[in-house]
Amino acid sequence: MGIFTFFTDQILGMKWLSDLITLFVENLLGLNVASRLGGSIQFFIYDTIKIFLLLSVLIFFISYIQSYFPPERTKKILTKFKGISGATVSALLGTVTPFCSCSSIPIFIGFSNAGLPLGVTFSFLISSPMVDLASLLLLAGFFGMNISILYVVLGLIIAIAGGTIISKLNMESEIRTYNEKTRDLYSESENFNQKQRLDYALNDTKIIVKNVYKYVLIGVGIGSLIHNWIPQEAILAVLGNDNPFSVIIAAVIGIPMYADIFGTIPIAEALFMAGVPIGTVLAFMMSVTALSLPSMIMLSKVVKPKLLAIFIGIVTIGIVITGYLFNAIGPFLM
Repeated sequence: MGIFTFFTDQILGMKWLSDLITLFVENLLGLNVASRLGGSIQFFIYDTIKIFLLLSVLIFFISYIQSYFPPERTKKILTKFKGISGATVSALLGTVTPFCSCSSIPIFIGFSNAGLPLGVTFSFLISSPMVDLASLLLLAGFFGMNISILYVVLGLIIAIAGGTIISKLNMESEIRTYNEKTRDLYSESENFNQKQRLDYALNDTKIIVKNVYKYVLIGVGIGSLIHNWIPQEAILAVLGNDNPFSVIIAAVIGIPMYADIFGTIPIAEALFMAGVPIGTVLAFMMSVTALSLPSMIMLSKVVKPKLLAIFIGIVTIGIVITGYLFNAIGPFLM
């Protein structure tokens, strides 16, 4: 086993943990993991422990990086760029910011109020919840590094293209005046020393885990049900390769949900294990993280209906194209 394979299988994938949980379920609980009940318990315990371990480590690491990019500093960086270069830098900066769209919107509001170009702010808004360092490593643990890297690259392309298109439409008049108070995320970290950055990262980890744990548990519970109780034939009839609209259906199903990538991955994993094509699975994930209904309701307080509809349309088209592309080439990458 090469070092790369060992890293993805045993460190990110935690196959050693899966083996331990299997022994626990079969030897101590006396249940066969091939049975519905035993499989459900094994899936729930394994995925819960795995996600919380990765969650804690990744959030600590990314929060430390975020401490170097408070909104004021990010604004200063972005004011130096315009057009497609501005959209690109904004999308890249979005990869080291909050993990869900509802957390990204306050920063988006701050950027808009600061007068940053509209395309730049929307590239950030698309990239921040959908593509980050956490998604790169988490997806590698579940689907392999090739799929993970391509997911991040295509997510960045959607963010850059979306921001660039919106900038060309000259829709600055579609931004609402927003005077309510928003949390100025990471503003206090501008001049931290190393101990303060480490303390900040630890505190941020505690806060985020506390805020998202319920979504993780719900996601793992849904994933367990999908994997062990819903007939595979029923899932594939809706989301399988034989349905040419499966990617579109997956994207639409994801919109009413609210979760970050940590709560979405166990559902995506269960769908994939049931035989749903990788592109359809990733379209569902992108939809949940970038277009969740609660986030769109919050965004509607900042942008007018016309711009909101264009934003949703651009992101949806990008997600659907990405889904079909992955379905076409995914089998060659795994």
